[in-house]
Amino acid sequence: METTQEKISLLQEMISFALIDGELHDKEYDFIEIVAYELRINKATLLKLYENKGEVKVIKDEMNRICQFYRLALLMRCDNVLHEREIIKINEIGIHMGLNPFAMKRVLKLIEDSPHHTVEAHTLIAIFSEQLN
Repeated sequence: METTQEKISLLQEMISFALIDGELHDKEYDFIEIVAYELRINKATLLKLYENKGEVKVIKDEMNRICQFYRLALLMRCDNVLHEREIIKINEIGIHMGLNPFAMKRVLKLIEDSPHHTVEAHTLIAIFSEQLN
């Protein structure tokens, strides 16, 4: 990610996704806060994002799109409540990002089956790379 605006856009997308079920759970808020910290977005800026609904920008770099899809998948699972609207929305977002639907489905299944709801980075990359061949 190159600019602060791109990082803010990622966080806006995560906040919007977290609210898809009508409620922001503490674990979802904590997860978004961790991502903001890793992206070097200060807490004051993050809190403003909950008030302002901005335009989400399309991520140009494929690796960053895959990482954002994975963040959203982790966010979806962090409250241990899986809503049908979340499943529909994450698929819409992934398709809008230009990600392969078969790869997305495999990743979501691996996350669901994993005891900690995570996937190793090399596995994630391998799944999306397979679909390119």
